[in-house]
Amino acid sequence: MRKILLVSLIFLLPFLLSAGGGMWLPLLLENLNEEEMQSMGMKISARDIYDINNGSLKDAIVHFGGFCTGEVISDQGLVLTNHHCGYSAIQSHSSLEDNLLENGFWAKDKAAERPNAGLFVTFIERIEDVSSKVLKGIDEDTSEKERKVEVAANLKELREKFKLGKGEELIVKPFYGGNQYFAFVTKKYTDVRLVGAPPSSIGKYGADTDNWEWPRHTGDFSLFRIYTAPDGSPADYSSENIPMKPKKHLGINLNGVKEGDFSLIFGFPGSTDQYLAASAMQQRTEVINPIRIGMRDLSLAVLDSAMRANPQTKIDYASKQARIANYWKKWRGESEGVKAVDGIAERRKMETEFNRRLAQKPAEQSYYGSVLPELDKLTQKQEEVAKTRAYVSEINYNIDLFRIADIMRRQLAIADNNGVEAFKKRVPGIVNYLKGFYAGYNAEVDKRVAEVLIPEYFSKVPEQHQAFYAKDQVDFAGSMHTMIGDLFDRSYLTKGDRFIQLLERDPETAIDVLKGDPGYQFANQLNRHNEKHVINPYNEIAERMAPLQRKYMKALMTFFPEKRFYPDANGTMRVSYGKFEGFKGLDGKNEHYMTYLDGVLKKYVPGDYEFDLPAGLVKLHQEKDYGRYATKEGKLPVCVLGSNHTTGGNSGSPALNDRGQLVGLNFDRTWQSTMSDVNYDPSICRNIMVDIRYVLFLIDKLGGAGHLVDEMTLIE
Repeated sequence: MRKILLVSLIFLLPFLLSAGGGMWLPLLLENLNEEEMQSMGMKISARDIYDINNGSLKDAIVHFGGFCTGEVISDQGLVLTNHHCGYSAIQSHSSLEDNLLENGFWAKDKAAERPNAGLFVTFIERIEDVSSKVLKGIDEDTSEKERKVEVAANLKELREKFKLGKGEELIVKPFYGGNQYFAFVTKKYTDVRLVGAPPSSIGKYGADTDNWEWPRHTGDFSLFRIYTAPDGSPADYSSENIPMKPKKHLGINLNGVKEGDFSLIFGFPGSTDQYLAASAMQQRTEVINPIRIGMRDLSLAVLDSAMRANPQTKIDYASKQARIANYWKKWRGESEGVKAVDGIAERRKMETEFNRRLAQKPAEQSYYGSVLPELDKLTQKQEEVAKTRAYVSEINYNIDLFRIADIMRRQLAIADNNGVEAFKKRVPGIVNYLKGFYAGYNAEVDKRVAEVLIPEYFSKVPEQHQAFYAKDQVDFAGSMHTMIGDLFDRSYLTKGDRFIQLLERDPETAIDVLKGDPGYQFANQLNRHNEKHVINPYNEIAERMAPLQRKYMKALMTFFPEKRFYPDANGTMRVSYGKFEGFKGLDGKNEHYMTYLDGVLKKYVPGDYEFDLPAGLVKLHQEKDYGRYATKEGKLPVCVLGSNHTTGGNSGSPALNDRGQLVGLNFDRTWQSTMSDVNYDPSICRNIMVDIRYVLFLIDKLGGAGHLVDEMTLIE
């Protein structure tokens, strides 16, 4: 009987020959990465990065809103993150009369800082390897059913016995496909106020055209402040709260970086699938991504037209358009990048080598020999439902009527299962959510999106996957156009104010009205059918694949002992390191590692949706009035490249130099680097950062908010 791997993986994984790459757990750096990092130029120690006994860099890093990263940059709780991370908060404070998105915002003092309901930041207090506790009693002969029961029981026991301090919470997550588990002790702060943001013409400069591109010239940053109760503990918003006094805040280096200098990214990357089998990588990049891209092509064309035609629609739909466009372009880059570097063929070569090594160890054949064939078989079996799943997912994501119908379907289930009184208790929260949802909702725009996406469902999805109710609706109406128009005209869900008033006045009647609502019925029937005939089969296959993927991950680590394997990103704190450096593009062109304000002005098109600029910035450039933020040559840096492994969630991550000082702010990757979620290639994958000197210049010289710079620790 083999015992499952419980010891720390660091003893099995010698250093790779190539430097940098990967997303590493900070508590393992001392044993696993410190030597390499210092050989690349890092002048601090691993304990300067992560230390639970003394203030370290990790104490200045926050999970911003649960979807981005931020960093504390003053001893008064000032937090720096991306403009696109703070976008919804900025948008919520914007109106035609006081358009913060268009004009920017700089709080003149703390009293002018604006609270944001629902926004929070989370600090990591400490991280612990709890593998031996979670996997207690489990070995390789344990069945998958028994394993789930044992893990659940072990996790329950772990949580019950785990010692937490005041205000601390516990998160336990699996790593390496479930071969290891780590516990994260966190502390959440819920009073987070907007302090400053540049105009969107700077924060989103280049918008969709430049998204995922290089050269880049975007000032993608915003400022918030954490407030606490007077005793320093986490507290909801109150006028009595005070600015946070953090354990650690980052010093800011004004000297800039040179090409080849060491770079460090600290943050909360969301999700990667670095160890997919070649068959799964091919399905993702050549089958599923094109479906999603095509659906968003259609949706974005509608939104772009509506936003260009109406200033109010431009404000109302700015955040949604940016959210949809982000992954649309990411998926395109991922598929094209993998194809350009022949990533699938390279993955197959690795699998061939794996099989060769496995063949040399007959004793292991019975345990590992069927892993890859079974994964390939299940991937193929899953493909048809995966395609339909992608179509329906895009319909629900892009059409707001369907999104709100799906949300309300889950709320009505409470009334069905627990009674009307249970539903009534939730009405205030539902109403609060709906008011935010319908703020700026445009039923006509939403209908136009539906008119281009729903026909794709009926023409591209296999007939056995199509909801019969939906098809009957089309047949009854006589045409797709008529049916969609009827849904939107008669649905309460496209009339936000009326629906909210009905919910507040008479929740029981609202339930009856909603159940008979044509828009709700259409979306409900489509999704219920999809869940039964698509999602359930998809999930059943995925559940069968999970233990195989876990076994495959362990097999890779067993049969490639010369490699270091970092765990896939899963929203937990990670460190990646590399260098500030340019790259040679797939077109053979050498790309410089830095851009300057001169390049911003070269793209400037007055009045353009993507490339307009504030008059004040143009004037500062004309006068070369860069203050202390220019280089010795008199140029103002804007953006810089690094060879750090990043992904979604790393937005807002601090870019640190060899001494752990803030020199930039991560916000994007190059087009070809979007493949790094499935196929990281350090020779061409690059992350894009705003140079911190541009950030400070915009706060100080353009924004006139020098008082904010004064509270930072600047290093010259």
